[in-house]
Amino acid sequence: MADNAKKPRPVYRNIHVTDIVTYRLPLAGIVSILHRISGALMFLLMPFFIWMFDKSVTSEISYDEFTSVFAGDFGWFFKLLALGLIWGYLVHFCAGVRHLAMEITHSYTKQAGKSTAGVALVVSTGLTIVLAAKLFGLF
Repeated sequence: MADNAKKPRPVYRNIHVTDIVTYRLPLAGIVSILHRISGALMFLLMPFFIWMFDKSVTSEISYDEFTSVFAGDFGWFFKLLALGLIWGYLVHFCAGVRHLAMEITHSYTKQAGKSTAGVALVVSTGLTIVLAAKLFGLF
């Protein structure tokens, strides 16, 4: 009779806000959350992006004003805003390509999700570092 005893089923519960620090999220979950955060960041920085675009294409005088903002006293702040926009775009783009590729190939396995999430993170981080170096004048 002991052989027919049922094993206890795993208990799945919602996590509480205090559990967020100790909860171990899989890599695909991290990319999913970063995809949402980057989308929200791009939305919030849209006025800054529109201002940058307007200043850079209106005239030569406005382009000089645009470039002087990045070289002024608070140039580091505007460079950080631009870097946030660059990071948000690259993470959102790479994660979006990941989702499209998984939907086209129908590869919804756990291993495929983990590997494509890693690729998306590595590519977006690498491109962000290269563009940050260019933005801050390292080359």
